[in-house]
Amino acid sequence: MAIKEPEVLNPFTQAVTQFDTAAQRLDLPQALRAILRLPKRELTVNFPVRMDNGRVEMFTGYRVQHNINRGPAKGGIRFDANVSLDEVRALAMWMTWKCAVVDIPFGGAKGGVIVDPRKLSRTELERMTRRYATEIAGVIGPESDIPAPDVNTNPQIMAWIMDTYSMHHGYSIPAVVTGKPLSVGGSEGRMEATGRGVFFVAREACHVRGIPLEGARVIVQGFGNVGSVAARLMHDAGCRVVGLADVYGAIYSEHGIDINTALRYSQEHGSLKDLPGTVAMDSKTILEQPCEILIPAATEGQLTGRNAGRIQARLIVEAANGPTTTEADAIFRKRGIAVIPDILANAGGVTVSYFEWVQDLQHFFWSEAEINARLERIMVRSFNAVREKCEDQPNCDFRLAAYLLAVSRVAEATAVRGIYP
Repeated sequence: MAIKEPEVLNPFTQAVTQFDTAAQRLDLPQALRAILRLPKRELTVNFPVRMDNGRVEMFTGYRVQHNINRGPAKGGIRFDANVSLDEVRALAMWMTWKCAVVDIPFGGAKGGVIVDPRKLSRTELERMTRRYATEIAGVIGPESDIPAPDVNTNPQIMAWIMDTYSMHHGYSIPAVVTGKPLSVGGSEGRMEATGRGVFFVAREACHVRGIPLEGARVIVQGFGNVGSVAARLMHDAGCRVVGLADVYGAIYSEHGIDINTALRYSQEHGSLKDLPGTVAMDSKTILEQPCEILIPAATEGQLTGRNAGRIQARLIVEAANGPTTTEADAIFRKRGIAVIPDILANAGGVTVSYFEWVQDLQHFFWSEAEINARLERIMVRSFNAVREKCEDQPNCDFRLAAYLLAVSRVAEATAVRGIYP
């Protein structure tokens, strides 16, 4: 029987529940639990932007820093009509654990603006971005909080933020953001980093779970920057990608979809709809089709108590943030379906963001081959650390193991630094 869930899933409640589970297992002291359950800083800004027609519109934006005890805050900025403060809080907390699980010296942050950027002209989007950057300029910086791209943001938007911040200071400060164009201090390999990290982790998990990559059926929900890269790399490794979904719907073919053809078709037509040789489905139904590897790469809350009992995958690799609810997790554990959690699976993006930040600070840049090799080492090392933790702990799955590892690292840094004053 499917577990009944509330109509609206609160992502921050989910994030805190995941933390509480790990904190209980770690037997964290009350003080550390109190500190780590809440964000350190939350900024809400309401700001005006003049539209092309002369009308002034008000926008609401957020920047939340969850924890900075291991280093500067790090996290993306999303432009989306459904952005909420609780969503940004959850994403900031997940960023804290994500940075800790791959052991890079950042804390967690996230930002967002309530806007549908598709309804803005390019000039309106630039004005809105620059005004938002100005509003949060007091809390971001290369030594304090480094934004990056997220949903509906891209290298161009990061360039506008970097330029705005730099203009305020009178000189260029490329390290204030990551995910920038190469021409202004971006890093080779950054655009593909998250999807590439998903592939590395999926490959290692398949080896552990005894799933041969050659011929393995794969379904990827989400065909944006992350999902498309992960799908292509899985396809190149010999997997049979049988299902793909984008914001307009989903396509399925039991014989497999050629990813290079799908990429060209999507670029030419704006979506995957009506790709020859495929059957149309909706983006929820595609999740329930038979496969060995399911990669949710869209948004949070896709795998829930309502559909977890119908999922037919052997392995779920979370390319999106928070795609699996706690209720679905419980069902997957009972059914023996392994879930590689988001804080590990999609940490490739923040890892290469760290590389970009380091390169900007030292004014020395690495080749794409070197970037990818460093990324692979970190992702494989982190997966093995989580796997070992999972094997060492009783009644432990990959998510709990990742949280035990991450929370313990952040808790140690917090305890060592102490409470000021």
